Parts: sequence; structure tokens; C-alpha cells
Amino acid sequence: MEKTFIMLKPDAVQRGLVGQIIARFEAKGCKLVGMKLMSVDQALAEQHYAEHKGKSFFEPTVQYIMSSPVVAMVWEGKNVVALARELMGATNPANANPGSIRGSFGMDISRNVIHGSDSVASAEREIALYFRPEELCDYRKAGEEWLSE
Repeated sequence: MEKTFIMLKPDAVQRGLVGQIIARFEAKGCKLVGMKLMSVDQALAEQHYAEHKGKSFFEPTVQYIMSSPVVAMVWEGKNVVALARELMGATNPANANPGSIRGSFGMDISRNVIHGSDSVASAEREIALYFRPEELCDYRKAGEEWLSE
């Protein structure tokens, strides 16, 4: 089954939005297989955003992600990467659909409450940065048979 990495950023944690955001993934039938509240250090932040190194927003983004705890999660489900992208909405909350996570809770492009993998390959890379394999739970979720054929 496909997995994706989701991070609730410092603004989501500080604003008390964690439960509401998790509820949206659960309501869509996604299965939570890993989660931790954690502080991101400089090395991890730079690894996570390595593809943006050299861009003007790299350093402020690294500093921001280290400014307060984040909630790192791994979700599993059918086409979960694309589903998560749809749930999150556009990166810039001003362009996000009303009702999406960023459309509902994001304040601006630098305070958009959530990060999600943009591809299966990115998900694999990001999951490996934040979780050891033994930290992910493999279980049968009650009611899975009602989610899809």
C-alpha cells in the first residue's frame, strides 16, 4: 500500500490545529502508520529542504521549521500521495481551495501549516529521514473493507 509523509509545521502545532488536521486524513480513510511530535535540528532541516538550497527562502524555511515542534506522520492508503495533496490544497493558501487544509488554516505561503510529499519517491525519501522502519506500524485498520474495492 502506498505511503506518504506529512508534517504539521510549527504554526499548526502552536495554533492547536493538530487534531483537526489529523481528523481530515482519518475522515478520508487514510491509515496512520507513524507519528511523532519532535523538534527538527539544523541537520535534519537542511536535509529535508536540500532541493531548495541556494534559493532565497531556504535559510528562513530551515530556521522556521526548527522554531517549534512539528508533528511528523506517515499515512498509508490507496493513492495516498495524491489524496494528501488534494486534502492539503495549494502551497500558497491564497490559491488553495476553500475547505482544503491550507485554504482553511493557512495564513500565507510561509505559514501554511502542513507539508506533504509531492511524489511516491519524495515520500520514501522523507519517511526515511524522519522514521526508522521499526517505528512504522503494520496493522489492519477496522473498517478497511468499507473504503474501497
